[in-house]
Amino acid sequence: MRYHTTLFATIGTLPFLLPLSGFAAPPQSESSTISTIVDTTTQASNRPRVIELEQSIQAALRKAIQGDAPQLTRAQLEQAQETSQQADIEWLHNSSYDFAVKANQQAGIALLESFSHLSTDVLQQNTAIVTRINREATKGQREQALVDAEGQGYLYYLADALGPRLGKVFITAYDRGEIRKAAVLLKLSAVSTSAAKQHFNYPRPFLQPNNTIHLVPDTAVIGDNKPYTATGGAFPSGHTNTGYTDALLLAEMIPERFVPLIDRGARYGYSRVVLGVHYPLDVMGSRMIAERNVAHYLNDPQYRRLFEQAKAELRSALEKACGTTLSDCAKNSPQDDPYTAPEMKTFYRYTMTYGLPAQPDATSAVSVPEGAEVLLDAVLPKLSAAQRRNLMVKTALADGYPLSGESGDKGAQNFWQRLNLHDAVTLAQHR
Repeated sequence: MRYHTTLFATIGTLPFLLPLSGFAAPPQSESSTISTIVDTTTQASNRPRVIELEQSIQAALRKAIQGDAPQLTRAQLEQAQETSQQADIEWLHNSSYDFAVKANQQAGIALLESFSHLSTDVLQQNTAIVTRINREATKGQREQALVDAEGQGYLYYLADALGPRLGKVFITAYDRGEIRKAAVLLKLSAVSTSAAKQHFNYPRPFLQPNNTIHLVPDTAVIGDNKPYTATGGAFPSGHTNTGYTDALLLAEMIPERFVPLIDRGARYGYSRVVLGVHYPLDVMGSRMIAERNVAHYLNDPQYRRLFEQAKAELRSALEKACGTTLSDCAKNSPQDDPYTAPEMKTFYRYTMTYGLPAQPDATSAVSVPEGAEVLLDAVLPKLSAAQRRNLMVKTALADGYPLSGESGDKGAQNFWQRLNLHDAVTLAQHR
């Protein structure tokens, strides 16, 4: 991602420029609770094994960006992506699979169309929340956000959701080229949000008049203190779309870590807010798109064949390196595994709304689109399709939050905004 040392002087041609005064963020107690939970997943954790894994992820990313160059430089960020050693591009190319990018981009725009009809009040609260999270972020959160941001082209950031043992095995297998099919399939399954960004044309938080966003200096990746920023429109978040797609697909391949991985997807989106380059609504919208797209692909028989090949290679490589089953390798002491902590339920639920208000008169029952239950197939294989659909309904977010459509709407946008995969899985597993 490009960096800039100055902000644009004028932005009068952009729509939706909002004054920041007069709108309060969520209560301080809620902010403090969420921040404390987030810190446990960073190098600010007080657990040595957590810190060690986060440092391993950071080091692996820096090494990958640098490649064979004598030193790490900012210019290398422009070409930072998986190598042929890590990703089997030829395998996917030879499959001739059509990801139908344009059609899926238009489906994503339609899914998020209610954004265009949100009230000024909601948009101003949206701005107030990103400002608070950005300004109050801890050092650990900011450094994690930088690693997340510059790691978009790789899969390293998923390792911490696998826990200390499996996480290290994952990094090693990835760099050795032992999970190449999964690596390329995950990355190319993230449908670009560029068309949606152009359609909604919403300015980023640090471009709003009178904003007080703190652009975070890079102390974690290149280490040159250049402030992190981003170009293009804000809504929806491209990074979050990638991060959540990667996390959800890996969760489908490693259901032993399903909930931690989808929590990691939500955590990745939170990093974009920490950096002040995206609003809560941007990451909420991208979660919806990612979930919809993954379900779409998993219901496609041709994609499913590729997925199963990639999954088999991945699981075989990881089990061989672990020297035991993935079920055993995925287990850790609770204190060393923050993504399995009970508090993550609170965090995931928070990221579904970021404290934005719901319409008080919205009481529609959620309607599950055909095939959406495929997302729970791998993690809850003993349940029927009907039972998985019922779980989605039972654990759905209340109606009326932003991006869920107008009151009484039972369409796709209403479902994907309200789908709570974390609660659906944990409810079934703890019965």
